[in-house]
Amino acid sequence: MASRLAIARGAALRPSLALTRHEARICARGQGSLLSTRGLTYTAKSAAGVRGAGLDDNGALRRAPFESLQDDPAYQEMRKIRAENKLPWKDFSARHIGPRDEEIQEMLNALGAENMDGFISQVIPADVLDPPQKTIQPRVFSESGVVLDLSAPDAQKKIKTLGDDLIGVMVQYPDSNGGVSDFRELADLAHKQGTLLSAATDLSNLTLLTPPGEWGADIAFGNAQRFGVPLGYGGPHAAFMAVQDGSKRRLPGRLIGVSKDRRGDRALRLALQTREQHIRREKATSNVCTAQALLANMSAMYAIYHGPEQLREMAINNLRHARMIQAAAQHYGLNVATASVDAEGKVLSDTVSLYFDEPVVCRSLRRELMDQGISTGKSWSPNEIVLAVPTTFTLKLFVRIVKAFQTVAYKNHADADLDVSSKCWKAGFAQSSEELIKSLPASVRRESKFLTHPVFNSHHSETEMLRYMYHLQSKDLSLVHSMIPLGSCTMKLNGTTQMELIGTDNTANMHPHAPHSCAKGYQKLFDATSSQLAALTGMDATSLQPNSGAQGEFAGLRAIRKYHEQQPGNKRDICLIPVSAHGTNPASAAMVGMRVVPVKCDTKTGNLDLEDLEAKCKKHASELGAIMITYPSTYGVFEPQVRKVCDLVHQYGGLVYMDGANMNAQIGLTSPGALGADVCHLNLHKTFCIPHGGGGPGIGPICVKKHLIPYLPHKSTQTPVSSAAFGSASIVPISWAYISTMGDEGLRKATTVALLNANYMLTRLKDHYPILYTNEQGRCAHEFIIDARPFQKTAGIEAIDIAKRLQDYGFHAPTMSWPVPNTLMVEPTESESKEELDRFVDAMISIRNEIREIEEGKQPKEGNVLKNSPHPQRDLILGDAEGKWDRPYSREKAAYPLPYLLEKKFWPSVGRVDDTYGDTNLFCTCPPVEDTTNSA
Repeated sequence: MASRLAIARGAALRPSLALTRHEARICARGQGSLLSTRGLTYTAKSAAGVRGAGLDDNGALRRAPFESLQDDPAYQEMRKIRAENKLPWKDFSARHIGPRDEEIQEMLNALGAENMDGFISQVIPADVLDPPQKTIQPRVFSESGVVLDLSAPDAQKKIKTLGDDLIGVMVQYPDSNGGVSDFRELADLAHKQGTLLSAATDLSNLTLLTPPGEWGADIAFGNAQRFGVPLGYGGPHAAFMAVQDGSKRRLPGRLIGVSKDRRGDRALRLALQTREQHIRREKATSNVCTAQALLANMSAMYAIYHGPEQLREMAINNLRHARMIQAAAQHYGLNVATASVDAEGKVLSDTVSLYFDEPVVCRSLRRELMDQGISTGKSWSPNEIVLAVPTTFTLKLFVRIVKAFQTVAYKNHADADLDVSSKCWKAGFAQSSEELIKSLPASVRRESKFLTHPVFNSHHSETEMLRYMYHLQSKDLSLVHSMIPLGSCTMKLNGTTQMELIGTDNTANMHPHAPHSCAKGYQKLFDATSSQLAALTGMDATSLQPNSGAQGEFAGLRAIRKYHEQQPGNKRDICLIPVSAHGTNPASAAMVGMRVVPVKCDTKTGNLDLEDLEAKCKKHASELGAIMITYPSTYGVFEPQVRKVCDLVHQYGGLVYMDGANMNAQIGLTSPGALGADVCHLNLHKTFCIPHGGGGPGIGPICVKKHLIPYLPHKSTQTPVSSAAFGSASIVPISWAYISTMGDEGLRKATTVALLNANYMLTRLKDHYPILYTNEQGRCAHEFIIDARPFQKTAGIEAIDIAKRLQDYGFHAPTMSWPVPNTLMVEPTESESKEELDRFVDAMISIRNEIREIEEGKQPKEGNVLKNSPHPQRDLILGDAEGKWDRPYSREKAAYPLPYLLEKKFWPSVGRVDDTYGDTNLFCTCPPVEDTTNSA
């Protein structure tokens, strides 16, 4: 294993901001400029002003004023001076790291440490800090998949023969070739056999086609990319999954439900959380922490901006264009193979498939289309070409397609491509939109209305859309308002420079199945980022494919299982997991088919119980597959025995998986590979600065030692964990830019300041609140846990009351009741200044004084300022019965408990939410407002 300095050198981290921008532009220019008709749920889109409104870019004008300076002689002279006086590495990191150098020393003084090295030695065990030199088609589920041609005459007969072995039926509607079938009989058959039918579908086509729920599907899922999100070489995009009411408790992911607050006003909240991994652990039906919240909001804004009528009109135009392509192909004698229930065989979706008896002709047409600048869809047959119509389809593009058709024509060779194009184009627009809809077969024609809520029918001008979006934005407390001290979340700065490549034409409009020759810039970025991450983690290789930390866990554990399957000996499927572990750990182990065996932790220190670990290793010696550990631990402490843990598991034949949730406390100081891990995942949306987006997007790459390289998910011999080979490719440049601009010294300083910030806050708070789990020197790692349990006995106050009261002080709450119930886990990150740290600490001390008033009898245990928090403006204005203020505290104390709030106040939108009502009256769609407002 490499030493810390060797790791830093191996990372090849260049701290020059100017060089990084230059390289980024070179990489971007390496992209091809083909127009993709590849489809497979990915389609080129125009965001039509919604992206420009600022949902995904709050710095849209930051570059414009400087473009005109490039040719100015004075500017060139300044550039020359800059080149002669190179910027030191700290110029960029100083903007990322919150405390100033003089404040860092002041904070060290408060901790009783002479310097940063002395402080770090109090936090991290010496053998961890300076590691010695050392050198070291998966079967995920037991069920088998049966692939059938469901359009074949004997398909239903074959399904019946499966009997009780049938666990479900999945169909595509439309399929990847654009085919549309009537699956009503198939759905009835599935239900008679006691199972469910799921449909992979497409939102745009469903504006015209009968929705799956109406013809009997139990589950519908797909990709929402078509609703206003760039292709991005594969992501990030929001998926969707919808179920019938009886299956709602088995849905993965976070559910946003409608509830009411203490005044009866409508409120939104996370619903049915008992399904999730942080509660159910290995029995969870949901193992999703980082989803695609930002992209889901972008798609929602796209639907709101266009509304149902415009969305349907766009789908109609796509269908028109697909039928034009079909007509032109048939004119030249080409075989259109797209399945259709239309009596005349007309295509019913926006995708057309062509089949050729001779593969050589197919290849010839593919080359001709490429020469015309058109990239065709991925096909599993050498005899097939798929063309998916993008919303940006134009007459010029159609003419180019027809010209390519003419070169491989089986008939009408002499007919000029322009004449054929004109004829088909005119015929395509001969029908009105309503006539075209009515001509669709009744069995698949949509009759029901959709998007009927007023929000989808109100904001269709850019002015109204902007106002609506910024109205919603005003309700969100984010990092632009204050620090977000969520433990195990690492809410750090997302630097403007790092976001520069996002959304440019070169990075945004690349199809995930485009040839590598058309994406050379992306490939350079992937290679560079993979090498950087491998070096920083002390590993040998990286896969960027997983889209979240939980998916990274799944991919890493799957690699371990596959590795063990190739070794002689017994089946190794036991996964040891500390009881303190994040809930995704046992859930991921269960998903990958491993048996979870818990390992105890010391109740005083939070450290792993080595005696229990060794006993479990001996007991399961022949079956031990892996252990999952987090470092620093989920209790916020660097465990001194981490090397012994890794060595012990290796001794009994297991491999070590290190959860990368807390890597912000490791980078530049130590590494998973140096500590003995065989595989780890990273959260690029935590440690490496990709914005969290309110719950995604994220990237959860895995880094492995050389013996696990063959089992990485992006390898051709393995089953991928993402539909795109490189996962959320378009946001990889953010992390690449962060690493490159920070450099080795900047990354190391970021880590040390993250540790310093956490310990500074701990030191100020420990005299006011009980602190759980510190090391022998009384230090924590990058986060710490405040114990609120004693207050339940002395004042009737719980962690949730403190969390709600923090809203009145303008702060998001720390992570609540995890990993220990009725506690608060605080993680400040390195991005926060001393001033902001002090502001949060002052708020917490003020809240402690409010608790003390209850303990001393000055305030009642019920109806006090904490129990009634938060206090929105509506609550303060309307007061209690008949407008009176009948509470044992003043309005001023409720809203302005500290002086800084008079100048800087963020108002919560709703009061205390009724969680029980929300779970028992679950609404996850858009009900009429009167259904949930002021209800009893």
